[in-house]
Amino acid sequence: MAEKLLGADDVLIPENIVNVLTDPAAYADNRIYDAYAWLRENNPLGVARQDGFMPFWVVSRHADIMEISRRNHDFHAGDIENTFMDKASGQQIRAINNGSPHLIQSLVVMDPPVHTKYRALTQKWFTPGNIRKLEDDIRQIARKAVDKMCKSDGECDFVKDVALGYPLHVIMSIFGVPEEDEPIMLRLTQELFGAQDPDYSGAEEALSAEDYADYLAKTVAGFEEYFAKLSEARRREPRDDLATVIANAVINGEPIPQREEFGYYITVATAGHDTTSSSTAVAMWELASDPEKLQKIKSNPELMSKFIEEAVRWATPIKSFMRSATKDLEYGGRKISKGDWFMLCYASANRDEDVFDDPDSFLVDREKNNQIAYGYGAHVCLGQHLARLEMRILFEELLPRIKSVSLNGTPERGKYWFINGPKHLPIRFELE
Repeated sequence: MAEKLLGADDVLIPENIVNVLTDPAAYADNRIYDAYAWLRENNPLGVARQDGFMPFWVVSRHADIMEISRRNHDFHAGDIENTFMDKASGQQIRAINNGSPHLIQSLVVMDPPVHTKYRALTQKWFTPGNIRKLEDDIRQIARKAVDKMCKSDGECDFVKDVALGYPLHVIMSIFGVPEEDEPIMLRLTQELFGAQDPDYSGAEEALSAEDYADYLAKTVAGFEEYFAKLSEARRREPRDDLATVIANAVINGEPIPQREEFGYYITVATAGHDTTSSSTAVAMWELASDPEKLQKIKSNPELMSKFIEEAVRWATPIKSFMRSATKDLEYGGRKISKGDWFMLCYASANRDEDVFDDPDSFLVDREKNNQIAYGYGAHVCLGQHLARLEMRILFEELLPRIKSVSLNGTPERGKYWFINGPKHLPIRFELE
């Protein structure tokens, strides 16, 4: 990033706002939303500079995030770190990864035309038409989850008992992973996305940069060990499942490299359930916090799709992805230098006052909802239609069976920058 920009008063973001952006705990206690609001109002395209971090542009408005996401030739996903981290962690990852900033070589760090070819390998699996064929199977999984909840004597931790297991079971059934192996996938996913949180890492406090990078590398190795065996089995005995598609994928007449193969598995397996878990838990959190919302949906089932879309907006599980400029350019009145790092703040975009009426309220009947929690442009989430279907089916099965629901303790969010959502949601409920 050009040093001349770092001294410009109209570009630099104040230290107190930068401190929030770089504090994992701020994503758990809602301070991040106050920082986002300040940025949208005062400096929607500014530079954050703090010791220990590479300088980065912070993009906080809906329109700018959409535009940058659209301009794949100007802003790349894979040239440098694609998720936010401190400088020391990035250096350590490169040191143990042959100079690459990416522990996982997946769709999210690929740029066109390579990204386009790899996305096409599984895209048909996630089209609305194909997803609808899975509805009966997903409904059976949802009913099983609801039955289990309803047998819990009117109390449960909705995250632990429903929101984590249900979408995990759905995506693993599509993959062809045996149900008895699902706890392995859950543990590895929580370790991958929750390394900053001592509750998941097992450390007494936040990990050092060296330990953080090593911890992530070991987690990725755990995934790779599992998926190597799965791939070998699917090449030997192909089935009608997603694992078979990936295991036997070919681009330009050649099998895809093993690193890209494992990256495909890991991305679909983790993002395919963790983000949906967060949105599902947030939806229940809102219903448990406001009895009127529950009764409104129960009395008007046609609101279900709007309720789901609002829950996705409100949760925005992926708080940000990073991009980098491919050349010197001007954008939004700012002079951008080649290699500049950009934080696309989706959770801020989904509270943008220029796009949403009453953005800081959860409205189950919101009429206009242009949320971009699933991203935008070439990198829009492959599984967005599946995620919506999973959530709709679960609440279609659950809400008719409960008369009331309320909080039964203090909910708790995870303390991490990237994918963030509730990790505990104690509720009390009464059955119809």
